[in-house]
Amino acid sequence: MTRLKWTLFGLAVLAVLFGPLVAPHPATAPIGPPFAPPGTAGLLGTDQLGRDVFSRLLHGGAPMLLTSALAALIGSGAGVTAGLFTALASSGRRWVEAIFLRPLDLLAAVPPILVLLLVLTALPNRAGIVLAVALSSVPLSARITRAAAEQVIGRAHVEVALARGESWAWLLGREILPLVASTVLADLGIRFVAAVYLVAAAGFLGLGTSASDWGLLIVEALPGAALQPWALLAPVAGIALVAVTANLASDALARRSRGVLG
Repeated sequence: MTRLKWTLFGLAVLAVLFGPLVAPHPATAPIGPPFAPPGTAGLLGTDQLGRDVFSRLLHGGAPMLLTSALAALIGSGAGVTAGLFTALASSGRRWVEAIFLRPLDLLAAVPPILVLLLVLTALPNRAGIVLAVALSSVPLSARITRAAAEQVIGRAHVEVALARGESWAWLLGREILPLVASTVLADLGIRFVAAVYLVAAAGFLGLGTSASDWGLLIVEALPGAALQPWALLAPVAGIALVAVTANLASDALARRSRGVLG
């Protein structure tokens, strides 16, 4: 079952990353009449401007996937760092939690889509998308990591390392992080899926990662959904496929990490 999960995720990633190389048509080239059904003009028909839906789907996947992965890694990395630090530093020091986690709690109270809108208002480009998605990821990653780290800080080898006077970098990276790796990996998968949804939402708002962003494909296909439903279903299915396979892969990776460390 684990191998099947990784196979599905690998196939999805390969299809997205190398899609532009095998796309039958340019993303912007009209190949037929608007909203033509599949078969008469392309594998998935055409969009409102007569462009090949299948080709646009292949061209738009890689920028969206890479942007989502970068944002998830940045947000999760910052959250894990904050969670580990506060778990170790806040023992007997409540002010540490107040300084580092209370601002994150305030950020967590803001809906991610609102964070996206606010950031894109000031920074309407791909960097703004990455920043908004990363900011939305930090609070939950920090809380989850802190909760997991607090369960292992009292273990004997951590106490011994503290008694030896090891640096905090050593304690966090060598003593604590390996014990919470499965939790971090599982959370990273969740952050990536949330990032995919937010990046697609940015495309839906017209601020996507490319001219063929899957969120943009969805909003452009809505007026002609009754005539050419494949133009709408294809990007929706693509987002769902990436999200599901990413969740399955991260779950399998977390289980393997838990088994190795256990």
